[in-house]
Amino acid sequence: MRADRLVSLVLLLRRRGRMTAAALASELEVSVRTVLRDIEALSTAGVPVYADRGRHGGFTLLPGFHTELTGLNHEEALALVTAVSGGSQKVFGLSSALASAMRKVIDALPEGHRVAMDDAAERFLVEPGADLLSRRSPSEDIATSVMSQVRHAVLTGHRLRFEYSAPDQAPRVHTVDPLGLVTVRGRTYLLASKSGEDRTYRVSRMVDAEALPEPAERSASIDLERSWIERSARFLSADHLAVVVRVAPWRQEELLDMARAVRAEEPEADGWVRLDVTFEDLRHAVWAIWQLDTGAEVLAPDALRSALHGRATALAARYEDPRAGPP
Repeated sequence: MRADRLVSLVLLLRRRGRMTAAALASELEVSVRTVLRDIEALSTAGVPVYADRGRHGGFTLLPGFHTELTGLNHEEALALVTAVSGGSQKVFGLSSALASAMRKVIDALPEGHRVAMDDAAERFLVEPGADLLSRRSPSEDIATSVMSQVRHAVLTGHRLRFEYSAPDQAPRVHTVDPLGLVTVRGRTYLLASKSGEDRTYRVSRMVDAEALPEPAERSASIDLERSWIERSARFLSADHLAVVVRVAPWRQEELLDMARAVRAEEPEADGWVRLDVTFEDLRHAVWAIWQLDTGAEVLAPDALRSALHGRATALAARYEDPRAGPP
């Protein structure tokens, strides 16, 4: 791990010139103290790293220590830079590894390619954090330790134990045989089997996870795309509550995050969106729609409209005679 970090440090200085210890620490995701130790190790090994003192000081590196990837053409290099400029660097918790890999690839390009890639990185932006209406893109909060254990279990073929917190349910512990990871619309899912039956889990709902020593019971290969399509079809045909709802655009992602599945989506003339979604049951639907306040309107089924009306009526009655405020 340290050797890889030392290479990344050298590549950062080669590409960016002078950098402070704090900037290097942030880029490498280590402490300033670790960076200073690494700088000392590089100097001892004969790598020409120099410290510039003063207000605008930092560390600099003389040119050198690289080989060229002469087989990588301009379009191939551009494809790599474009991919990294999007959301792919966050997928499966591999952001640090991808950033390190791209530093090595770009450093090894011929000089003319490096200049072109620097310009492309400034002029291409894929999937920014918000659209033109300032709506934030959906994002997941997955603990690094959880993602690391899930990824390890998937790749090494070991069983996985985790605590899972589904919406409006008490957390439960599951032990599964992991098959693969799928990311859709910014959400990451674990495809697994449990006691021989297919299971699918949102990784962001895992409270903790541990790859176990025993091997998983699974085939040596898998067609992950086909498996995902089959599971999606089964899920949509399952006995869940189908709901038709109008939702304000600024509440749409919140609704999609709480729904079990989306069957259809259609924009309406007033800017709202009409969605056909499914929920686990009536209780789950009432809980989810209630979170959206006046940003959503249920059109069907009538049972859900009645349940929401009853809750709203009870709440309105409680506050019908508001108490006098402070004098």
